[in-house]
This record gives sequence, structure tokens and C-alpha cells, in this order.
Amino acid sequence: MHGSCMATKTISLELDAYDKLRDAKRPGESFSAVVRRMQVATPAPSGGDLLKRFETGGSGVEETYLDAVEAATAQDQAPDNPWN
Repeated sequence: MHGSCMATKTISLELDAYDKLRDAKRPGESFSAVVRRMQVATPAPSGGDLLKRFETGGSGVEETYLDAVEAATAQDQAPDNPWN
């Protein structure tokens, strides 16, 4: 969704926050591009969130993590002789 037809929003930043954003900016990159590539930590679920997941049959573990564990397990081969 990049392009000149996109709506814009003006924001205010304190100078230290602006400096961090500016320092993260690569040559020729827009501030929007900097924000788009930013990694934002997902907040930990609350106890209530976990309870709802368990009540609906979920484990509270992200599907991407479970998929990664399943893929790693499928590739993990038992040694021919576990005593070596």
C-alpha cells in the first residue's frame, strides 16, 4: 500500500523520539518506511486472555511457534546409537 494517493496523518514527537526515528532512517527512505519496518513487541497476554484461550480449546501458544516446533521435530532424527 505504498504510493502518493495514500492518506496521511500528522503526528507530534518529542525531540528525543524524533532523533531516534531520524537516526533509524536509511538514505532515501521515508519516515513511513522506517515505521513500517519497525519491530514492535507483542504484549504478553493477560491472565484473562489465557483463560479465554484455554476455555475455547486453545493453548495460549502462538501458532507460528507451534508450527516451528513441529517442523523442527519432523527434521530431528534419532541417532543410530544413542550411547555414542
